Amino acid sequence: MHQQIQIRTQWDLSHLFKDIDENNILTHLKEVSENVNAFVEKWKNRSDYLENPHILRVALDDYEKLMRYYGTAGKANYFVLLSRALDRSNPTLKALENKVINEDQRDALVFFQLSISKIPKDKRNEFLQSETLKPYKHYLEKLFTQADYILSEKEEQIINLFKKSSYFDWVDMMEALLDQEERYVVTTDGKRKLPLSQIVILLSDNDKATRESAAKALNKIQQKYVDIAERVVNAILQYAKINDELRGFDRPDRGRLLAGDIETDVIDTLLESVRRKYYISRRYYELKARLLGVEKITFAECNVEYGSKETKYTYEQSFTLVKNVLQNLDEEFGDILEMYNQNGQIDVYPKKDKNYGAFCVHNLLNDPTYILLNHNNRLNDVLTFAHELGHGIHNELSKKTQNALIFETPTSTSEVASTFMEDFVFPAILKEANNEERLAIIMSKLNDEISTIFPRVAYYTLEQDLHNAFRKEGYLSSQRIGELFVKNMRDYMGDAVLFDKYSQNWWLYWLKGYYFYVYKYYSYAIGRLISKALQRRVKNNPKEINKVKAFLSAGSSKSPKAIFNDIGIDISDKRFWDEGLTEVEDLLNEAENLARKLRKI
Repeated sequence: MHQQIQIRTQWDLSHLFKDIDENNILTHLKEVSENVNAFVEKWKNRSDYLENPHILRVALDDYEKLMRYYGTAGKANYFVLLSRALDRSNPTLKALENKVINEDQRDALVFFQLSISKIPKDKRNEFLQSETLKPYKHYLEKLFTQADYILSEKEEQIINLFKKSSYFDWVDMMEALLDQEERYVVTTDGKRKLPLSQIVILLSDNDKATRESAAKALNKIQQKYVDIAERVVNAILQYAKINDELRGFDRPDRGRLLAGDIETDVIDTLLESVRRKYYISRRYYELKARLLGVEKITFAECNVEYGSKETKYTYEQSFTLVKNVLQNLDEEFGDILEMYNQNGQIDVYPKKDKNYGAFCVHNLLNDPTYILLNHNNRLNDVLTFAHELGHGIHNELSKKTQNALIFETPTSTSEVASTFMEDFVFPAILKEANNEERLAIIMSKLNDEISTIFPRVAYYTLEQDLHNAFRKEGYLSSQRIGELFVKNMRDYMGDAVLFDKYSQNWWLYWLKGYYFYVYKYYSYAIGRLISKALQRRVKNNPKEINKVKAFLSAGSSKSPKAIFNDIGIDISDKRFWDEGLTEVEDLLNEAENLARKLRKI
């Protein structure tokens, strides 16, 4: 008889600190500082490690040990971050967070990577081909690649100092202005004055009158601030132009691609492949409009859910379902979930002052991974659980095989494992549904697929257009920004989505807080499509899961392109991206056929 598993539902942060004891935390930070200072004292005034691969190996081993056990803020910053996620309004934690941030030793270590990156070009090959440096080869490759765009230490310090006033202050101001706004919205519960964040949620409300009232409120807010937002965007475009020129970037997204360790031929092929198949997202919006019984849906309500999903899943049911699916894929996946459960690494239920949403987070290689959920027994909560667990599995497999300098997953492929696991759980949920609910579930899943892939590419293209237009025209009016915004949105949404006179201003909210960080969201499109292509292969041949695990274990030991090449996949080939897009199209075909069967269209 199998022993029943005890399912834990709260984090156990005692793996980091026993409790919120400021003295213990500050003592730990002192220990971190001492170890960082010892490293700095040993290596800062030396140059021999920049000339001899064997000495560099010693320096890198020292640095790896420092990053494995101490980092720049040890486990203190991690502990406070997690504690605050559970209790956002706790004043003690807020004060402690500021102290921890002030004690971070990041600046003291800037010299090390900067010095290595400046190793002369004619010497680099000797270091890269050195057998003794093999564990750090790609780490060095990235530093050398970035070296061509790094300025002197003094210049970098100046840019960092000016970045706050020329970039972050603009973004912070725009966010603060929008966040303070409140407007009345007429809902089924009556007329209520709501902040912007809640107004946006109501754009997807099932009640059409509520959606229209929310859209009207949002339009008023955006109209109020559009002139200010115009100046913000132009200031940031100017900052980006200056930064790119100083560094010698040949294209506006070069810095982002370097940070994501992704080659331009890969991103360009992805963008071209998705844009070529915009007809998939257009068909989806046509289907949604017909299912909702309207000729067109408005841009504001493009994420409205169709139908109802009445099946409920308790966390215990979600846990069992997810574990069974993942264990069938690979036993180690199930073992990782069980480890997280036993160690109290998953916090499950919503509560007052806890963070909204869900995330999976890790810190140093030797620290435990933690998953935060807000499980409300909804169907989507099961998929969210699988998604965040996918991040955790990716992290555990990488930690198991890579050192502290290369266990992190590049941002460009950080969403692969999460969507891979989520999508294998999805069919198990469908099995429980009748045809009516099945259509609603598939439409919800399609909404997630479409909004993860196609808008990301559209926004990426918009951002390219904005940079290029600014550099050609010198200044972009709000009307010009709106024109480029609507063009790119209409390209992927098609004629089934209505763009009215207010749509010109919708770039203001959609870029809120992400001004010229939209580039980083290409990782969601990459992750979704790579995971779908891998799913297709595993479905056809279960043994392909070993190739998936090889990728998940690789960390950043090589570039994503090289890692996939090692397992026989070329992610610069459009045929690979087409595999993932075909998976989305197949699901859309299923939804259309089911809608016809049910006489919904």
